[in-house]
Amino acid sequence: MGIDTERDIEANLQIGPTDQGMVRLFIEAGATEIPMDFDPDEADDIAEEIMAAARAARSVKKKG
Repeated sequence: MGIDTERDIEANLQIGPTDQGMVRLFIEAGATEIPMDFDPDEADDIAEEIMAAARAARSVKKKG
């Protein structure tokens, strides 16, 4: 399985600052919770990757 494999799993994503000056991505799926903390520069890099992926996704011809 890879990033292109569809799954029937629901998850909740929350993003926000911590009291330690980090940016936290908090993922919750069922009983699983994954807190991931990044310094602001790393968070900027992640945001740029997400925006690049969104641009690439827009250019993909939709199936159907």
